[in-house]
Amino acid sequence: MSPGATAPRRAAVLGKPIAHSLSPVLHRAAYAELGLHDWSYDRFEVDEAGLPGFLDGLGPEWAGLSLTMPLKRAVMPLLDEVSETAASVDAVNTVVFTEDGRKVGDNTDIPGMVAALREHGIEEVESAAILGAGATASSALAALSRVCAGEVVVYVRSAARAAEMREWGERLDVRVRTADWADAAEALRAPLVVATTPAGTADALATAVPERPATLFDVLYDPWPTELAARWSMFGGAVVGGLDLLVHQAVLQVERMTGHAPAPLEAMRHAGEKALAAR
Repeated sequence: MSPGATAPRRAAVLGKPIAHSLSPVLHRAAYAELGLHDWSYDRFEVDEAGLPGFLDGLGPEWAGLSLTMPLKRAVMPLLDEVSETAASVDAVNTVVFTEDGRKVGDNTDIPGMVAALREHGIEEVESAAILGAGATASSALAALSRVCAGEVVVYVRSAARAAEMREWGERLDVRVRTADWADAAEALRAPLVVATTPAGTADALATAVPERPATLFDVLYDPWPTELAARWSMFGGAVVGGLDLLVHQAVLQVERMTGHAPAPLEAMRHAGEKALAAR
């Protein structure tokens, strides 16, 4: 029997590695603010091989899961339903368990990116640039499909990655042009630059920040600020950080899992900032 409204409910974040995840901090802050004192949110290190067994072992007290790498694609065949947003990038970062026991996958990274940009006044840009072509880049392209009116130039290191990003552009109906990473400094003159590379990869570009930069969306949050973000701010450019993305996507997760909306954005952001400052 499904638990009632006052019965304890559970949620968690899964991935490997997982010890670094800020998701428990954000979700627990939301539960406290919403008065959901019987809700708990944990973290579990789970890889692709262990995912089916983990899902099979969950009881009716479970409300939802947050997923990070390497599970965002691996979970899809294990679900009863996948949202259009998640299907568009073959990535699920949120699983909600319905009252009748169905597992529904969604992607809050994409609307989270859009919400983070809008919070900083970015509603529409004429063109944009993406640094990198990893897993986050496809979500960035999907988000840009909602805010970028023109071309997106993606700076990559290999011909294979370039081909992948052009394919994603066709799939997401975004006009994509690829360029070599050696020319990545040119990206910094775009109205919106989205840095999706791992920590340290874009540090060398900091010296190439133009005198009047526009907006940088750097998806990293630890360490923060990155060298690129620090230099960008020093020159007066607008910076959207990885914590902005993390909080906005978590807000949407909390709303989907708990049914309480709006989720407490500022309480979650404050909790995240405090946790990062303590690291």
